[in-house]
Amino acid sequence: MEPSVQTEALSKRYGGRTVVRDLHLIVRPGEVYGFLGPNGAGKTTTLRMLLGLVRPSAGTVRLFGRPPGAGRLADVGALIEGPAFYPYLSGRDNLRVLARHAGVGMDRVALVLDLVHLADRADDRYAGYSLGMKQRLGVAAALLRDPRLLVLDEPTNGLDPAGMADMRQLIRRLGAGGRTVLVASHLLGEVEQICDRVGVIAGGRLVAEGSIAQLRGAVGLWVLADPLDAAVAHARTLVGTERVRVVGGGLELSVAPERAAWLNTELVTAGVAVRELRPRERDLEQVFFDLVEKGTADVA
Repeated sequence: MEPSVQTEALSKRYGGRTVVRDLHLIVRPGEVYGFLGPNGAGKTTTLRMLLGLVRPSAGTVRLFGRPPGAGRLADVGALIEGPAFYPYLSGRDNLRVLARHAGVGMDRVALVLDLVHLADRADDRYAGYSLGMKQRLGVAAALLRDPRLLVLDEPTNGLDPAGMADMRQLIRRLGAGGRTVLVASHLLGEVEQICDRVGVIAGGRLVAEGSIAQLRGAVGLWVLADPLDAAVAHARTLVGTERVRVVGGGLELSVAPERAAWLNTELVTAGVAVRELRPRERDLEQVFFDLVEKGTADVA
């Protein structure tokens, strides 16, 4: 299938400053893709180029195989840098104004209000909405034309923990319906909880891409066994003393995760009861910081 989003060597310069450089990005149909990076990494500029709001300095953008604006406008919905509505109109009336402008039936207004869980507050003035409710109304507006691709820029920015949880649940529901969702965020925990794949951007460059598990990577094995002393002694015999560490009542082994079955058999045969054996993964936060540091240093 044609990618929902595809860029090739996409770059944007403002004067002598390069904000986005040589970006190659593919977002597959039906996935929730996290565009992760620190503030100032080039996320919003990239989204603006995807939507045709900013002209690239170099490279190309394709949405469903076409340049931005060449396909049906209904194919794409977006919430960039926060929603903007008439403060003294209700949430419902704000959406009605947008629906008339977009040529969308009024029945769609009720549907999207229900989808974002605002139906019970739809007739309240927008000015009285909490920040979380305003963000959800912005998502509702982006969904009015039932787009195949939804682009969200920092959708939980400024929200309290409850509002962030509500927004994450909403994004998961939208992604589960087969719609492609592209979420830009600087929050590692946010993309970890809702995204199928993640692209990490730093210094305007895509420095890593993959599932959370792929980015984290497995670097060894964690073993919980009884008796611990016997497990340590036998593990050191099997893989070498320097590859075995005792941490928190268990063992960290610097060996390939593919050797788990072999290690389990050897320990059990030696009379060690293995209670837990799993891949030992790198700390995701440290992975993110390392990627950002490397990407920033490469363009310094």
